[in-house]
Amino acid sequence: MKTRILMVCLGNICRSPLAEGILKSKIDPEKIYVDSAGTSNYHIDECPDTRSIDIARQNNLDISSQRGRQFSAKDFDEFDKIYVMDMSNYYDVLSLARNEEDKKKVSLILNEIFPGENVEVPDPYHGGADGFKKVYQMLDEACEVIAQKYQ
Repeated sequence: MKTRILMVCLGNICRSPLAEGILKSKIDPEKIYVDSAGTSNYHIDECPDTRSIDIARQNNLDISSQRGRQFSAKDFDEFDKIYVMDMSNYYDVLSLARNEEDKKKVSLILNEIFPGENVEVPDPYHGGADGFKKVYQMLDEACEVIAQKYQ
């Protein structure tokens, strides 16, 4: 049975699409399914931010076909692990948890490289391309650890 991993940020156009694309590039799709979602409904069915698409492309990844969607309680049934980008998203996702089992599936993605430190992936949306580059590097490092963990 495939392990199912969900990446979650606010709008599902910057950080989580990058995390989805990066992790997909590091895993065997026969063993692991990866998707992404946002806690808000701001960008449903939209492509990732052009700056996310650009930084992914610079790293030989194509995330342009992804489309934004909103996280919902049914994602707890669909996914084994839910990685969130920051504390705000963490609390938003937990607010939809129905029980302790749901809550145990959720963690900050950077806790994979900084265990228990609750380091957040900054939202690069209101910044320039440099912020996207930094976010890409953080997510790439975390996804490397995740890929090793679930292979």
